[in-house]
Amino acid sequence: MCYGKCARCIGHSLVWLAILCIVANILLYFPNGETKYASEDHLSHFVWFFSGIIGGGLLMLLPAFIFIGLEQDDCCGCGGHENCGKRCAMFSSVLAALIGIAGSGYCVIVAALGLAEGPRCLDASGQWNYTFANTEGGYLLDSSTWAQCIEPKHAVEWNVSLFSILLALGGIEFILCLFQIINGALGGICGYCCSRQQQYDC
Repeated sequence: MCYGKCARCIGHSLVWLAILCIVANILLYFPNGETKYASEDHLSHFVWFFSGIIGGGLLMLLPAFIFIGLEQDDCCGCGGHENCGKRCAMFSSVLAALIGIAGSGYCVIVAALGLAEGPRCLDASGQWNYTFANTEGGYLLDSSTWAQCIEPKHAVEWNVSLFSILLALGGIEFILCLFQIINGALGGICGYCCSRQQQYDC
């Protein structure tokens, strides 16, 4: 099994997941495609935690590109043995995966909190409140209560959909980074490709 190719596959997957996280987070700033709610500070404060932009996005790109680079054939090696250098690279990818776990974990936690609290919206009393903050997420199972949010229109659907996407994407990123920790450790122990010949070469 070639652990480097597996890492590269994980890296490419993380790049696309990171891009999707960034897009989903940006969309949270524009309910119904309008900018006034962001400029008037009528968004959930969890939107401003940048969980998708930083946690599931930028922090994920670093390990992603490191994983992609693991399959390159230009490892320096050690003592003239190229495969030894690749083993060191595989071990170092474990550290990069830990960064990815931190970023994706942050994304998941913030998204979950955003879902539990619900959107900030204009209610029937004419006040901007977190209408569902005291429901402990129970509003998610009772769509009939969503009409309590008068403005922005479909605020609950917008909030729930995008935070759910961030939660799912962050969860997938977390699992992939966790898998890369195992993959990187095995690659460092067995060698870049776990074949008899390459093990004997090092």
